[in-house]
Amino acid sequence: MTSTKPHDADEAFWRDFLTRGHSVERRTRRVFLHLPHEPRCRLCAAPFAGVAAPVMRLIGKRRSDANPTMCNSCFTFVAKHHGGAEIECTMLFADIRGSTTLAEGMSSAAFHGLLDRFYTTASKVVFDHDGTVDKFVGDELVAMFFQLLSGDRHAAKGIEAAQALLRATGHADPAGPWVPIGAGLHTALVWFGAVGRGDHVELTAVGDAVNTTARLASRATAGEILVTTEAAAAANLDPALERRQLDLKGKRIATEVVTVRVDGGAPVSSR
Repeated sequence: MTSTKPHDADEAFWRDFLTRGHSVERRTRRVFLHLPHEPRCRLCAAPFAGVAAPVMRLIGKRRSDANPTMCNSCFTFVAKHHGGAEIECTMLFADIRGSTTLAEGMSSAAFHGLLDRFYTTASKVVFDHDGTVDKFVGDELVAMFFQLLSGDRHAAKGIEAAQALLRATGHADPAGPWVPIGAGLHTALVWFGAVGRGDHVELTAVGDAVNTTARLASRATAGEILVTTEAAAAANLDPALERRQLDLKGKRIATEVVTVRVDGGAPVSSR
């Protein structure tokens, strides 16, 4: 992420950068996504392995020693222009249902293999839908979709990614999933930017929306995506989809959600 050179890293710059984006960055990312091989830089999608990796290293896109989830150039940009801004963002949390029981029924090596397969599958799905992987926390994926990477349809792309993840994990297969996944999705204002100092800099989102999305994912059953009405409206979901009120832990007011499943209620927005 080196094409934009701000004079300072104030909030106005970050809001402009994260919401209006930069056409060069988006075009470059689309090109990198066509180059095969995982893992990738979570921002620009440059592959760290495979046939394209030597070329990536020549243009400064090697894996950063300071943060292995980003390439050198993206990490340098984030670390140099430390800051962030409040922007609209779609958050996707997806986790393995009954992971404790699963772990009890297999060896630790086999469970590690299952988690690794889930991480690889989830990362590819998120990148394929123009999102970014914030982190994996144990058996849970935390992903974000926002205007810089995902454009105006970030809510729709988040829902499409959640459905694609359910399909990729086998929830549409007659034999059932190879790992049971439940997901939560919410669109709201978050503070998004760089946290930490020196070599310990991360890009992440903070705010109540993050907690809400995590709570939704914890309530979703296997094969279910719980989408807040804010995200459903932003994605122009079918208004006939099932709706219900949920009392989420730590929330004083009930949260209204739309239930989406693997092959039902796909976003219809054309924006």
